[in-house]
Amino acid sequence: MVVILFLLGYLAYTGVQDSKSYYVTISELHKMGNGAYSKRLRVAGNVQPGSIKRTGTHVEFVLMEQDQLLSVDYTGTEAPPDTFKDDSQALADGSFGRDGVFHAKGLQAKCASKYAPKQPGNSMQAEPAKSVTQVQRPAMP
Repeated sequence: MVVILFLLGYLAYTGVQDSKSYYVTISELHKMGNGAYSKRLRVAGNVQPGSIKRTGTHVEFVLMEQDQLLSVDYTGTEAPPDTFKDDSQALADGSFGRDGVFHAKGLQAKCASKYAPKQPGNSMQAEPAKSVTQVQRPAMP
């Protein structure tokens, strides 16, 4: 009974350790030194325009954060989301290699234009959708 409980505890602990990841900015990643190579990390930034190179589900691109750049090599099992485009915000989940490239196994992206404020005089840009569940209630006497 003790051996079974010990094994279950060990499996639970190693499962949590394997799924744990640290969120860092690109500048923090560059400052981590040797500690960056042994941890599972999540790094966010904007996709540099013109840097996306696709081959099936394999994608190479560059993330930007102010004046910092990070080359990313995504080799996940699924194709990147449709919102993954130039200038979109992206979040890569993986590990930083000694070759200076971030090797991502997971990739999330947001559409850059969807969250931009509406420009004055530009009637072509859609406004955010309003909730269908909003109901006008008559004023109470």
